[in-house]
Amino acid sequence: MGHSGNVDRFYFEALYTRVGDILIELSTDGPGFMDDEPYETLGESLALPPFLEPKREYIEGQIRPFNTKRSK
Repeated sequence: MGHSGNVDRFYFEALYTRVGDILIELSTDGPGFMDDEPYETLGESLALPPFLEPKREYIEGQIRPFNTKRSK
């Protein structure tokens, strides 16, 4: 079966294959995003992989913010 080969998605690695019109993704397990954010503040700000940092202003302008602060 043909596939994409290993694709580095920064927070995880994936392999893609297509079966008819269906795209199947097989990816690594584990929360790779927790490598660069402390658990205590996880999700309080938008985390981007390095290759998207130059587009941060545009990306943040396209999404609607929502409250991610923990309540006590």
